[in-house]
Amino acid sequence: MALATPQRSTDGATIPWLVIAAGCTIAMLTFGPRSAIGFFQLPMLADTGWSREDFAIAIAIQNLFWGAGQPIFGAIADKFGTARVLVLSGVLYAAGLAITAVAPSPGWLTIGSGILVGLGVAAGSFGIVLAAFARNVSAEQRSFVFGLGTAAGSLGMFVFAPLSQGLIETFGWSDSLLILSATMLLVPVLAVALKGNNSNRRIEKGDIEQSMGGALREAFATKSYLLLTSGFFVCGFQVAFITAHFPAYIADLGIAPVWAVAALALIGFFNIIGSIASGLIGQRYSKPMFLALIYIGRSIAVTVFLLVPATPTTVVAFSVVMGLLWLSTVPPTNALVAIMFGTKYLGLLGGLVFFSHQIGSFLGVWLGGRLYAETGSYDVVWWLGVGMGLFAAAVHWPIREAPVERGLVPA
Repeated sequence: MALATPQRSTDGATIPWLVIAAGCTIAMLTFGPRSAIGFFQLPMLADTGWSREDFAIAIAIQNLFWGAGQPIFGAIADKFGTARVLVLSGVLYAAGLAITAVAPSPGWLTIGSGILVGLGVAAGSFGIVLAAFARNVSAEQRSFVFGLGTAAGSLGMFVFAPLSQGLIETFGWSDSLLILSATMLLVPVLAVALKGNNSNRRIEKGDIEQSMGGALREAFATKSYLLLTSGFFVCGFQVAFITAHFPAYIADLGIAPVWAVAALALIGFFNIIGSIASGLIGQRYSKPMFLALIYIGRSIAVTVFLLVPATPTTVVAFSVVMGLLWLSTVPPTNALVAIMFGTKYLGLLGGLVFFSHQIGSFLGVWLGGRLYAETGSYDVVWWLGVGMGLFAAAVHWPIREAPVERGLVPA
């Protein structure tokens, strides 16, 4: 099957495979290096003498700028085109990694790895890519292609975990970051395939003429949207903490570093399976109920992992389970936003939901470093994540999977 040839889905609509392939590759590239950042923590700190809290603050700020930037870049992509925003993503990301590689102080680490990489990921992450997908496929196809896009990000985690560790062992952490910086310049090249804005979207039943301000007012007056936003906060807290601190946590347990590489690679690999499965399940079953079960599953997995003796076997088992549940929240969450409000402002409204995710990410990463500095342990943050997972399950239960009620004015 040629990627450039649209194929018909079961509902008769065509899937633009060139757009999907380019978007998936961009998702893989933008998600990969930042998901492997934990491997750089210990060698970087050993060379520079900085503390784990210094590193945690930089990565926490990265997550905050990622979240704050996404609705802004989403709105720009909605109005002026996705390709322009993706070109900016590649440039910012490459600059941030390059500055991180040569940072002379924790302040420069925060500028490079925190602010610039955070903005680079924001301009090229799931929300931007999935909004472009949504404009090009039918409503019946969205959950599936959202799963593909999310799985591509997972592939980035699977590929860049062993790649980053191999680069560090061969070239050292600083030169490895420069190599990854150069890799991010592929993003502007791939961006050409995703040109277009919300004026190019498929017009669907229920679409109305609406201003951006009107869309925001409607969203914040919708209970289900607010519940979805609060639940996604928890997802960010859980996955960002593990991404940033899991390699160091495994080292603290006295387990060989090779198992940290294996753990994040396994999370990435099974994340691919979980993301695609999530997209398919979301097409057939209740998305809010499915999300609630994902959060319950995460809480159970962490509880078991903390209570059983830590061995390479338990690390592998935990990584497999968490991988299946890792980004499986993304396809149903974005699909719910599209169901509620349509696709005209999906980049903006989906970006605001993701901003909540990244506030959670900021707290997960920062608290991990802060509480480790005070207590010498990550246990408190692990158990916070368990409790928050149960909270997320509860808030997803009453979400309505239906378009908002509005007077229909043809777009």
